[in-house]
Amino acid sequence: MNGNANKKFWEKVAFLYGPFMKNSHKLYDTICEQIKPDLNRDMDVLELACGSGQLTFALSQYVKHWEATDFSEKMVEEAKKKSHSARLFFSVQDATSLPYAPGSFDAVVIANALHIMPYPAKALEEIYRVLKPGGILYAPTFVRIEGKMPKVKIRMMEAIGFHTYHKWNAGELIAFVSEYGFHPVKHAVLYGGLMPLCFLKARKAI
Repeated sequence: MNGNANKKFWEKVAFLYGPFMKNSHKLYDTICEQIKPDLNRDMDVLELACGSGQLTFALSQYVKHWEATDFSEKMVEEAKKKSHSARLFFSVQDATSLPYAPGSFDAVVIANALHIMPYPAKALEEIYRVLKPGGILYAPTFVRIEGKMPKVKIRMMEAIGFHTYHKWNAGELIAFVSEYGFHPVKHAVLYGGLMPLCFLKARKAI
């Protein structure tokens, strides 16, 4: 699947994504519990691949400015239908080519997206660029575990057009992110969704 086909898939399913992800609400609640203690009213936060706002609305209320972005216009439209505060802004952005100046953000959140990006390395390079020195990357990502059931789930999802470009396990994900200048601070494998998820918190070098 090329990049254009990938985007068309997400545009097509945008109106279904929010209801579908309700099945993973406990997992997203746990992700919020991991991130929320780090947030404060002085922070500028960038969220990439915000989808229809699974983390956006729960966390943006705790910071000064939350910039929620997605490469899918339809996803952003779905998210903007929900009421939100003046500190939350939405825009359509390509995570591999961001318009922000270097050192613009205290933290970047990219949830469940690196593995479905054709070029996640470019996204990490851009995240590194727009983060302030010592800034935090939160990259909770669905990961691979051994066994037949996860493979069956992935095949079923790919049959309808969903594509996973990278099938990392937790260790491989951490190693990949570390290659791009981020130092892992915390990680944990979480369950409760369609797939196990590695919650990864990493810091940009000062």
